[in-house]
Amino acid sequence: MNEFFTLMKSELLVTAIIFLLLFIKIGKGMKNESLLSLVQVLLLLNFIAGFFFNKTGNLFGDMFYTTPLIAFQKNILSLAVYLISLLCSDWLKKTGHLPEFFMLMLSALLGMFLMISSSNLLIFYLSLELATIPVAAMANFDLEKKRSSEGAMKMILSSAFSSGILLFGISLLYGTTGTISFPEITAQLDGSSVQILAFIFLVTAFAFKLSIVPFHLWTADVYEGSPMAVTSFLSVVSKGSVAFIFITVLYKMFQPMQDMWYTLLVILAIATMLIGNLFALRQQNIKRFLAFSSIAQVGFILVGISSNDYMGIAAVVYFVLIYVFSNLAAFGVAAVIAEHTGKENIDDYKGLYKTNPFLSWILALALFSLAGVPPTAGFFGKLFLLTAGGAKAAYWFILVAALNMIISLYYYLRVVRAMFMDKNDNPMEPIKVSPVVKLALVICGAGIIMIGLLSWIFEYIKSLH
Repeated sequence: MNEFFTLMKSELLVTAIIFLLLFIKIGKGMKNESLLSLVQVLLLLNFIAGFFFNKTGNLFGDMFYTTPLIAFQKNILSLAVYLISLLCSDWLKKTGHLPEFFMLMLSALLGMFLMISSSNLLIFYLSLELATIPVAAMANFDLEKKRSSEGAMKMILSSAFSSGILLFGISLLYGTTGTISFPEITAQLDGSSVQILAFIFLVTAFAFKLSIVPFHLWTADVYEGSPMAVTSFLSVVSKGSVAFIFITVLYKMFQPMQDMWYTLLVILAIATMLIGNLFALRQQNIKRFLAFSSIAQVGFILVGISSNDYMGIAAVVYFVLIYVFSNLAAFGVAAVIAEHTGKENIDDYKGLYKTNPFLSWILALALFSLAGVPPTAGFFGKLFLLTAGGAKAAYWFILVAALNMIISLYYYLRVVRAMFMDKNDNPMEPIKVSPVVKLALVICGAGIIMIGLLSWIFEYIKSLH
């Protein structure tokens, strides 16, 4: 029992918070302000608990396994959920269904935890569905807005298609290997045409979840229609969790097919970086802008994954940690502005520095990090991804990735120029940022600067196994 509680610590804590919210909902209930404060404290305690009693082990006949690295990956996701609860406090206080929102979000987080720890295709599929279905309901949380319902519908349809493709791939894999256990599948792989087809179906399903080109078309519409808290969750927590399990599937289950999936990853990475960057150049809505930006960032993650060594794993985990702070800072500022002014277009940000210098500096810092400008953490994150991706001496591949960084610099600086240099005849009024939101933005800003400068963080990630 001690081993059960230790190995499943993260999942049990999240489940306990979900049940507590359920009891509060069916009981007398609480005011939104009090309930939000309680949830934020519980999420902080959940994050802190993630640093203790982490060890390697497996449960349920090797269907569930964990290591200190997996525990760290879960803790990154816990940190992101905690920051989202702080950054979107203003919107969360106003919503009429606060307990339901957090129950859905934490249910999705629970599914992601189980998915990262899965070592069996059955628990992997069930946890993936648990991580996806609540997010579709969250996307429709702005009940009075038509585009929120449209975004949720597109999310459900794309998820249904990707799940169907995934199940088809799993059935083919089971039919040719006779097992659904990751290690046993690896031993049975022989490179037959049916197994290659199954592999392509599985990668296609992952491509839907990660918004890899050409399976990215749902992303911008869902991001634009969803509330800012849900968009933040989708762009950071959902993407990060799928990237973590994608590494496990490629490095462990499909290791014998490494030559084939390396070529496939190179093609997908180049297409994803290029299309994401080119479409981001044209966007006026800040949510759609950040949506295509996140698609381009996934392309860089694929560069790191292509290395097929432990340096690639460490680089991806390190980059996702940086991405949490950078992307949430950008979405946090956008959430504050949208909540107080209702404005979401980049043109509305012109002259923002004159009236709201704090928000302008945080957003600029986030955009510099996303662009990979030194000395922000984003520069070091992309440097390690490119270093890992260059391990196979495919220098032209790294050159293409570096050129895409230059393209991305243009559209990120376009927003910075609008805030600091462009004039606005009708500038925004000074926005009073609540202390909780300001604290979260400061944490994100500090993370963007400190993670890159503190070299021991990357070394610590490399030391985890």
